[in-house]
Amino acid sequence: MAGDYNKDEKVPAIKLTAMQYLVAFILMILVSGLWRLQVLGVQNYRALAQANRIRKVPILAPRGKLYDRYGRLLVDNYPSVTCFLVPEQARNLESDIPLIAEGLHMTPEQLRAVLLRYSHRPKYQPIPLQLDITPDEQAFIAAHTNELPELETIEEQRRLYPSNGFAAHLIGYVGEVSEDMLDDPRYAFYQPGDMVGRSGVEESYDPILRGQDGSRDVIVDSHGRELGSLGIEPAVPGKSLKLTIDLDVQEAAEKALGPRNGAIVAIDPHTGEVLAMVSRPTFDPNQFAIRIHRNEWNKLITDPEHPLLDKAIQAQLAPGSTFKLIEAVAGLQEGIAQNTSVDCHGGASFYGRYFKCWIAARHQGHGITDISKGIYQSCDVYFYTLAEKMGIDKIAKWAHRFGLGEKTGVDLPNEAAGIVPSPEWKMRNYHQKWFAGETISVGIGQGALAVTPLQLARAIGGLASGGVLKRPHVVFPDQIPPDLKQYYQEQFPGSGDATVHIDPANWEIVTDAMAQVTTFAGTAGMAQLNGIDFAGKTGTAQIVSNAYKAGAGGGKKLSDTAWFVGVSPRRNPDIAVVVLWQNGSEGYFSARLAAQVIEAYVNKQRRNANNLPLIVDKAPLAQPAGAKPATAVKPTAIEVPASAKGVRKVAELRNSPLSPATHTVGWKATH
Repeated sequence: MAGDYNKDEKVPAIKLTAMQYLVAFILMILVSGLWRLQVLGVQNYRALAQANRIRKVPILAPRGKLYDRYGRLLVDNYPSVTCFLVPEQARNLESDIPLIAEGLHMTPEQLRAVLLRYSHRPKYQPIPLQLDITPDEQAFIAAHTNELPELETIEEQRRLYPSNGFAAHLIGYVGEVSEDMLDDPRYAFYQPGDMVGRSGVEESYDPILRGQDGSRDVIVDSHGRELGSLGIEPAVPGKSLKLTIDLDVQEAAEKALGPRNGAIVAIDPHTGEVLAMVSRPTFDPNQFAIRIHRNEWNKLITDPEHPLLDKAIQAQLAPGSTFKLIEAVAGLQEGIAQNTSVDCHGGASFYGRYFKCWIAARHQGHGITDISKGIYQSCDVYFYTLAEKMGIDKIAKWAHRFGLGEKTGVDLPNEAAGIVPSPEWKMRNYHQKWFAGETISVGIGQGALAVTPLQLARAIGGLASGGVLKRPHVVFPDQIPPDLKQYYQEQFPGSGDATVHIDPANWEIVTDAMAQVTTFAGTAGMAQLNGIDFAGKTGTAQIVSNAYKAGAGGGKKLSDTAWFVGVSPRRNPDIAVVVLWQNGSEGYFSARLAAQVIEAYVNKQRRNANNLPLIVDKAPLAQPAGAKPATAVKPTAIEVPASAKGVRKVAELRNSPLSPATHTVGWKATH
């Protein structure tokens, strides 16, 4: 029995051999792994071990500053300290929250909301808790290094903008990069929490302004405390930019527009350089330089006046009678306007409908009117007739030639294209045929026609320059690095530089008529400037019909849009100015605002040339009997804001002439 039992338990030789080979194979794997760990991977693991005691502390690059065309500072930086939290260094983060919140003047709920927002990030990545912390908050962090090793501070340069929204839409602002932006290849080098240009020049030229962050290697202990420094990779500051803006002209435009709802644009038609750009209502970009409070943000985006909208390049509105200048050139070039004359009795019938002239409100007519009188007295009947003779196709063709209906290509984000209506446009967008009566409305700049102030400035500036239109721009081309020039050409497509052939005789007819607009024979006679060749065109565009306005009881919100486009001198001008005043009632009022900008520009040129007398402020004009008193505009003081938290650098706009001023608006006189 015993012999049989031993015989059954004996392991076969083949199984024993297999087990031996298996054990040998496992041992070979273990030896191979040890070889890789201890010999082949020694450098890699030594580096990892080194990283456990060496930490890279980022050095944030300061953004490039912004200057006006003469080198005067517009946007500066000031030193700031930001508090970060590194989750992996916390011993018990949940129990630390009340103490951290108290020391940083936050509520525990606010702190938890920030941590939740960045909960998807790796624990070794720092989370920005509080930007621009105060000295007492810095002292709190330093005093609690042992209890709160997860808190760290980083010094950085933060944006400092002029207050009161001075040039806010043009300059733009910086803000924290959003999750959507991180999916854009343009922001591939950014991390959550980084600051990036979000509008205006700050956004357009962010690749140039942002610079390149550096870092320093510091030795830390097991608690994350800094023991020493190993080396520094310095940050590369962003490149500063010189803008085409003239601070003096910008100031004049800001003061002229005041609190009114609208925009003013001034450009140099010779080059396309933007001299001034104002949009109202405005906002304070300093609110965004740190981190705007949710309540303030909601207030901005729900405001019915749209303060974040740059009306200079994004407001698309009917241009009213300012469009008559383009129609006049079209009519002359087509050989129609020279032989067109009307007898205006306050209106005329077209296609079975009676169309009033604006002067009918005075129970008057313009009488016998040719192309010149049609321009400087803005006779609607004349341009109704001209539009009927030309037809919508010719009108649309010439409007497109002057760059309407497409972007100008200005180097600012989110420019609007406007609308030039035509039969093709209406069929494409509304699947409806074009009616001949619609042409009559387009002939006086109404109907579906829509332009932006910048489009109008470029178009009329180019018209007065003999048909030479330049691409508007706010940064001098020589400020753009060669390797980025192609990028910016592709980034801001538009009509750019263009030439429209205008017969010299026709050019003189139109520009001479524009000069008469600002005489007492024209619609902007009270805006004339003594000793300055100031030409232009008024425009009043309805936003609702007169019948609807009367039924709704009128009101400021239903008042007409007041336009004016002016140039100086009348031919080959050095400056073109467009004023958009929403609900401003009459184009004449906008003409007075444009005159202030033109006068400031010409006076400055004369001072610089030192060979012509200055044009001094005129005495207040006597008001006609029964006229309403002039409306005082609240002074606009341009200051640099002080910090609401802690001690900030006391900064000034160096060499800036910005100062409070008071201006008045004239009374209603003519169309």
